[in-house]
Amino acid sequence: MKVVAINGSPRMDKGNTAMIVAPFIQGMTDAGSDVELFYTRRLKVKPCTCSEMFCWYSEPGECCIKDDMQLLYPKLREADILVLATPVYIPLPGDMQIIINRLCPLIEPFLETRKGRTRARFHDNVKIRKIVLVSTGGWWEKGNFGTVVRIVEELAEDASVEFAGAVLRPHAFLMKKEEELTKDGKAVVSAVRRAGYELIKEGGMNRETLETVSHPLISEEELRHRYNKALEK
Repeated sequence: MKVVAINGSPRMDKGNTAMIVAPFIQGMTDAGSDVELFYTRRLKVKPCTCSEMFCWYSEPGECCIKDDMQLLYPKLREADILVLATPVYIPLPGDMQIIINRLCPLIEPFLETRKGRTRARFHDNVKIRKIVLVSTGGWWEKGNFGTVVRIVEELAEDASVEFAGAVLRPHAFLMKKEEELTKDGKAVVSAVRRAGYELIKEGGMNRETLETVSHPLISEEELRHRYNKALEK
């Protein structure tokens, strides 16, 4: 099984998102999948500016903008699973949003109505059947991920594929102390790796596993106190 993972963090392999997506990828690899990872910051991708839906009506499936997306499109067409990994940046880092927008050539403008919403679907030559979100945030609550989750859910719905779940880690920075994983941090990493394994071997991630990934490391009051105190320095 082929997987394309895209890390949208500007901090690339140094950020909290990498700390979570790396064990997730390892879990998928342990289960036998072939995973290819891309960093949005290393890709030279322009915003969608053609203004005429060239990829739908002029040359269906082809983008008129020639940049690094031309390298990514073939990889995406051959992937069975797409993993979007991103920090919460109210709601997304700019590079990640641009790449999501540039997925339009993969979508065929054959419209149908499902549950009261107009939807399309991937072209027949696109093998992606599942889209997964891996996301990190600095604030305490899981509710902070709501908009990001909805963006990825909508992408899956618009492409007529399965949204296979969200691996969410609030206040991810507390997984480390003095650059080393804490005991709780190690437990989270272990659960993330298990989630990646389950996705490939079982076809989905267990709710208990995802809850372990997201469970609070400290109280909301304590996090707010630490954060505000740090601002006073």
